[in-house]
Amino acid sequence: MTTADLSTSVPFREVTDANGRTYRLGESDIDIMGRKRKWMVILPWVGMMGISSAEYAFASAEDTLHHAHNWNSGHIYWMMTVWVFFQAAVAMPAGRLRETGRLPARWAMMLGATGTLLGYLSLAYAPHVIFAYIGFSVFSGMGAGMVYATCVNMVGKWYPERRGGKTGFVNGGFAYGSVPFVFIFTGFMDITNFRWVLVSAGLFLAALVACAGFFFRDPPKNWWPAEVDPLNPPADPRARRALEKNPPAMKQYSPGEAWRTGRVALMWCCLACTSGVNIFGIAFQVDIGQDAGFAAGIVATAMSLKAIVNGTGRGVIGWLSDLYGRKKCLLHVCVILGLAQFGIIWSAEMKSLPLFLFFSAVSGFGGGAIFPMFAAMTADYFGENNNATNYGMVYSSKLVSGLGAGMGFLVVDAWGLNGAFILAGSISFFAGFLALFLAAPGRDRKGNPLVKAGPAPVIRETD
Repeated sequence: MTTADLSTSVPFREVTDANGRTYRLGESDIDIMGRKRKWMVILPWVGMMGISSAEYAFASAEDTLHHAHNWNSGHIYWMMTVWVFFQAAVAMPAGRLRETGRLPARWAMMLGATGTLLGYLSLAYAPHVIFAYIGFSVFSGMGAGMVYATCVNMVGKWYPERRGGKTGFVNGGFAYGSVPFVFIFTGFMDITNFRWVLVSAGLFLAALVACAGFFFRDPPKNWWPAEVDPLNPPADPRARRALEKNPPAMKQYSPGEAWRTGRVALMWCCLACTSGVNIFGIAFQVDIGQDAGFAAGIVATAMSLKAIVNGTGRGVIGWLSDLYGRKKCLLHVCVILGLAQFGIIWSAEMKSLPLFLFFSAVSGFGGGAIFPMFAAMTADYFGENNNATNYGMVYSSKLVSGLGAGMGFLVVDAWGLNGAFILAGSISFFAGFLALFLAAPGRDRKGNPLVKAGPAPVIRETD
């Protein structure tokens, strides 16, 4: 039995709207878990910060790991690529296990904490590079995938009426939580102290994830906050505008039903393009900065700025998407991300540090903002009950986009850094073109139902 299936002593009623969607009303967040639902924003945010350094700060440790272990630089980039592969690969099966009750949220977070620790231990003590691939790329990647999927879906379940800003805030922890470690790995860690630095980081981050996850709890299926009327415009102007711009799913779609709408495949392709560009930038912005002659400390500052804006941008774009709609914001983000790649090339060729820092920040904003858009949009399109699996299908696009590091290494080798960044910018524009065709199942591109509503709503009281 999962926490979502636990009954409470508080009576509730189930309301079925004219489209056939059911809402469970009457139980407050305190009735269900003994605390305000804002904790299901704060705790997932902390958990996301605990896994962020494995992706966003790893490139900053490249030089030290290369000299400490005598690993080829290519191994570092492919290690990151394999990490992203396993992080994405575990999202859908973990989501399915969560929804069937076989993997409670708390245990998913504990497994994620264990994987995080194993990843850092392997980077510190691996006797051969293959052990680093197994410990960091496989176990740490899978652990991060469990934490990511659990945290993002948790907040969407507790805020079904206004999920954009909350999802963006939680998602942001996956980026700016890495900022201290970018500086530590770049400016403090060297071949004389790398082992204790990595082990200390692993222990601290694993404890952070485990402590946050210990208090996780899911709401019941179809739960809806009692103070927000699902059948009429809510009194809260923020919730009212969010629901007008991003109306809830017409029904709770199963993974098979969601796939058959064709939207999952389109979202998969769009996210594959944009997240690939994001990962490429994380891996190679240090290189293009150093190639332009900027000092290592300056490049670290640029990467930290990128991570900070990447994280805060997720919260900002999530909030804006509640105001103006997910699709409109997604289109703007794709264009911004594409333009930023060309801006990085321009600033590096001019050797202009202010411009390089500016476009690094813009690239970070665009690269981060895409993720909360798709996380919230998946629930908007297909409902919350199967969102862990449905978003897992969309997020599995990182199985391909993770090649942004490994394949990026080959593209840079063949075309140079400028050619690789031009390709990245072009891919971002293509993703924006794909996003033009997105629309919620059962609704037109303006959000209006395609078919006439059915009978009057049905209300069932439950003791």
